[in-house]
Amino acid sequence: MKTVAAFFVFSFVVFCALFLRAEEPQHFEVVDFSKLMPLLPEAPAGWTADKPDGSTVDAGGFKITNVHRDYKKGAADNAPTTSISILDSSANPEYVAATTAAWNMSTSTPEGYTKSLTIEGMPGFETFENEGKHGTLWLMVAKRYVLQIETQGQDSKDLQDWLKRVDLKKLADVK
Repeated sequence: MKTVAAFFVFSFVVFCALFLRAEEPQHFEVVDFSKLMPLLPEAPAGWTADKPDGSTVDAGGFKITNVHRDYKKGAADNAPTTSISILDSSANPEYVAATTAAWNMSTSTPEGYTKSLTIEGMPGFETFENEGKHGTLWLMVAKRYVLQIETQGQDSKDLQDWLKRVDLKKLADVK
């Protein structure tokens, strides 16, 4: 009888330890921006790209890494543009959970749409406004990188075309 009681006590302690550990937020170091900058694609034919920029900032113990690059087709003021950003959110798993939870909705109106999506098993969200042809696509890569692609003056299908220019596997492998 003592063995059975000891087993249940041991099992309960292990269960509690696992449960409490699962509740503890796990924080990881963000990668240096220099590891993410090479993943911002070059400009496609007929487009120009600004020099990529990025930073890794430590603000009172809260670290964040962000890289960004702008693209433009032509020189006109109303020329089509695209911006691609990658944010390393590994230092804040609560942000990851809240962000992806907010992506669970879809709407469609004459003005445009919002929709959740899954690409290669990764959660994402896409919005498009018909007026101005303004679209944004967010994708959570490897449960840490928020990839954002924003287009202006382009069709909604162009969001997916720009996404294909980013090597998601390489991005997921950056540590």
